[in-house]
Amino acid sequence: MTRVIGHEAAIPNPALKPLGFLVGEWHTEGSHPLLPGKILRGRTSFAWSDGGAFLVMRSEINEAEVPSGIAILGTDVDAGECSMMYFDERGVSRRYLVALRSDRWHWWRDAPGFSQRFTAELVDGGRRMAGRGELNRGDRWEPDLQLTYTRVG
Repeated sequence: MTRVIGHEAAIPNPALKPLGFLVGEWHTEGSHPLLPGKILRGRTSFAWSDGGAFLVMRSEINEAEVPSGIAILGTDVDAGECSMMYFDERGVSRRYLVALRSDRWHWWRDAPGFSQRFTAELVDGGRRMAGRGELNRGDRWEPDLQLTYTRVG
């Protein structure tokens, strides 16, 4: 029997523990200012990868204008940071910083000409998250994707 290379490192990352509340599957419903009048429905899942060394997010929404994506969250213990590497079906790849709290998921990207931030907070005793995104293409923040996550099961 062949062992997985590096299996000893497939252990829980204690720095990611605050994001454990995300683990599971969520139905999503929301809106986007570029799609007025459309209700965006989809789903998002969060799962530990490699024994908890990383957290993986997968998302999809029922509108072709909103891409399906995958993100991997990990930490840099020396820098005291959590990063999210994002990739979607358009081939877009971005790095976001992530704030670690046990009741809120917050990520952001500050880049010239295209900055984003998103915050989702637990509501209803952890059964739902209310999420609000913002986008900055110049000198002011504007509404972006708004999502409500409802835990499945």
